[in-house]
Amino acid sequence: MEKEKLNNKPIKSEGAKPVAETKKVNIELEVDTNVVDSSKNKYQSLIDLARAVDSWRIFPRIFITTYIFLLYKVVIWYMALPNPTMEQSGLVSIVVGAGAAWFGLYTGTSKK
Repeated sequence: MEKEKLNNKPIKSEGAKPVAETKKVNIELEVDTNVVDSSKNKYQSLIDLARAVDSWRIFPRIFITTYIFLLYKVVIWYMALPNPTMEQSGLVSIVVGAGAAWFGLYTGTSKK
């Protein structure tokens, strides 16, 4: 059996849980009224260019192309020698070995 609502008290029913009372809470809110410029970043075009250069891997490709040219010239020069010395053979060996290092660095790096 339900009791009537008296003096702003919630109505309770027999055997039911009591109804929670509501409370009023005052909250102070501070709002920043400064003007914020949310326009495009003035350096955005440079950032986009840097990302494009990075994704195209321009510099590693330039270095590999330069190395291939250098290797070609050194091998042609070495094969044209009538009687190569030990020093000349060492130079060709270093240039070819550097190529393995360059190629390993080029293929071993990628964008993560």
